[in-house]
Amino acid sequence: MSNNDQPTRGDRHQPSQEDFDDERSGGLIKKILLWVAGIIVLLIVAGAALFFYYASSAPKISESELASQNGTTIYDDQNRVISRLGLQKREYAKDGQVPATLKHAVVSIEDRRFYKHHGIDPIRIMGAATSNIFGHSDGMQGGSTLTQQLVKLSVFSTAASDRTFKRKAQEAWLAINVERHFSKNQILDFYINKVYMGNGVYGMQTAAQYYYGKNLDELSLSQLALLAGMPQSPTYYNPLSTNTQAATQRRNEVLNAMVRSKYITQSQADNAAKDSITADLDPHHGNTSGGDVNVNEKVVDPYIKQVLADLEAKGYNPYNDGLQVHTNLDLDAQKKLYDLANNSVSFQSPTMQAGVAVTDPHNGQIVAMLGGRHTGKVIYGLNRAVQTNRSSGSTAKPLMDYGPAIEYLQWPTFKSVSDTKFYYPGTSIALHDFDNKYKGTMTMRAALVQSRNVPAIRTLQQVGIKRATTFLKGLGISQKKPYTLQSGIALYISPLQVSAAYAAFANGGIYHKPFYISSITTQDGAVKHYSSTGHRAMNKATAYMMTDMLKGVFTNSQGSATAARLDGVNQAGKTGTTNYPGGSGKSGVMDSWMAGYTKNYSIAVWTGYDHPMSESPIAESSTTDAQILYRNLMQYLDSQNHASDWKMPDTVEAVRVNGKRQLVIKDSKWALQYAAIDDDSGSSDDDDSSRSSSDRSGSSSIDSMVTSRSVFSNEDQDGNNRNQNTTANSNSSNGNSGNNNTNSNAGNSGNTNGGSAQQPAANPQAAGAR
Repeated sequence: MSNNDQPTRGDRHQPSQEDFDDERSGGLIKKILLWVAGIIVLLIVAGAALFFYYASSAPKISESELASQNGTTIYDDQNRVISRLGLQKREYAKDGQVPATLKHAVVSIEDRRFYKHHGIDPIRIMGAATSNIFGHSDGMQGGSTLTQQLVKLSVFSTAASDRTFKRKAQEAWLAINVERHFSKNQILDFYINKVYMGNGVYGMQTAAQYYYGKNLDELSLSQLALLAGMPQSPTYYNPLSTNTQAATQRRNEVLNAMVRSKYITQSQADNAAKDSITADLDPHHGNTSGGDVNVNEKVVDPYIKQVLADLEAKGYNPYNDGLQVHTNLDLDAQKKLYDLANNSVSFQSPTMQAGVAVTDPHNGQIVAMLGGRHTGKVIYGLNRAVQTNRSSGSTAKPLMDYGPAIEYLQWPTFKSVSDTKFYYPGTSIALHDFDNKYKGTMTMRAALVQSRNVPAIRTLQQVGIKRATTFLKGLGISQKKPYTLQSGIALYISPLQVSAAYAAFANGGIYHKPFYISSITTQDGAVKHYSSTGHRAMNKATAYMMTDMLKGVFTNSQGSATAARLDGVNQAGKTGTTNYPGGSGKSGVMDSWMAGYTKNYSIAVWTGYDHPMSESPIAESSTTDAQILYRNLMQYLDSQNHASDWKMPDTVEAVRVNGKRQLVIKDSKWALQYAAIDDDSGSSDDDDSSRSSSDRSGSSSIDSMVTSRSVFSNEDQDGNNRNQNTTANSNSSNGNSGNNNTNSNAGNSGNTNGGSAQQPAANPQAAGAR
């Protein structure tokens, strides 16, 4: 090769454009990697700093808290204990009383690396996270160690509000500290004695007695494996339940986990798996009888059932969270109600049932509740106070018919209504009353006091279904299907809903959603308070005028609740009965209701049979059982907290019409026709009789006036204008809208076995009699 072919020094060291590109690319990648690494380091440092910040505020945990058997305690409104979850006599198993086999079973199924970690297990956490991401979890273990579970059971709750990074950090920090101060055996003992085991039982030693009538060291491998697996879902894996397959499967999972951990052989597991899950169960529950609550659990059973449901709805686990729950229960009133229903009041038969709810109109607190009579040994059984499958009968009339008529149409109490032949629109089905008679034209007051059906439905027609639905919604009442005309005398609502709705009349038009719990204290000392923020459901005028009319249900000689009258008690209310539906082959009364209130208490009582089609109808003499139960309870309550009479608001004035005291909204078109009268008594005159055409000069002439002047109601508690325009013509578009909404949808009057009120029954008077 010639010299000309040799590369020069400059040729040998001159970089190409490609070299420049590679160098530039490599530098960019390096910068990106450095940035990523820096961000990761910052995140780790920030996460560590946040972890230690949260850990520094972790609650303290003591040996007594770790060793305690944490059941939830429930108190009444006077701070008296009314229930402790886990009423059984509890036994604490010391280390020497806990078989090694049980410890092996617990570790195998709950925390396989228990003896290798120091409170938290990074490998376990990463494995659980990976399994959750890719959906490969075997369903047996999560990310928390046994020590972390013990900490959670001791100082935290399972509520959704506790599922935060802060709580997880504190839980992990405390778990590390627990591992530093206690041995693995001590930690296992704490856990085994603390966990919830179903049926109100805490701790595996107590569970051994409850389920098998034996101590832990007397149980077989199969039985110990079942106990070890139950804490994951005590109710689902309960061997006393009808779903024994789930308990069997869980026991076998524990046995297989013990084989994988080399604590037992496959042969031992196979032999234990052959045992029936129900073998050797003790129906007498060993030595666990006896508790430390000084109130008969049966007395408070329905209330406690609803409190537990409320706790779970709020995200708590009442069986594991060790809560202190303060309720609104008046224990003395609850005892009185229980005694009246089960011992004092004579019902038609022992199988006749009752559901009762008592609320405080001022705040919505649920004061007392009866779920049923003579319920036997059933715990947390059917609570008839909250069931919505029975028609409320005529107790619906103030809520859907006359209340809206005053609120939206500004009707006075003397507004004339027609009790004449009526057919449901679009049908040939006639609506009747309990007496199968018509009384002609009468005042709204008389129609309500005497509980006439036809005037109520005609009133609903003029109000319109849409406005009636709005009124009901303001009282906490709604349903998925549209309401119909028949709903005006047949709402499917519970005694609790009736009590809360009537309470709004008692409270000047303010509705409070009823509630059970006043405060919850968790194991870490955090307290959460609860209350019901009321909202205006109607004008003060509407509430007062309805109350004034409903007083007559007790005091008027033709009132439907004369059996519930109480001298000296300022009360108002409404009865309701339902008959068997046409075509059922039965006749007579199927349900009987009484709803009433003072300024301090609102009570709703339902009576009837759980299976009415297989029982005799309620006898005429027993239709007042609901009234008598109500009367005795209200008499007791008012003697404890006497209510004054209601004061007429300045938006209402009393007038004299045909010699009777009546009420009218001030400045309405009806008020302009009459001079106000002095009204110091606050009580209405009797309006016993319907009136013939010759006795209607006072009100019918007013009703028949046609004028273009609109009337307004400006009264509102919050000072806001509520201009509700209605025309004076009773045949206006507002009235016609009721017909348009209901032409083909009159309701099912008598079916109370869960049926919906959508078609008129062959016996339409069934739903609204009295």
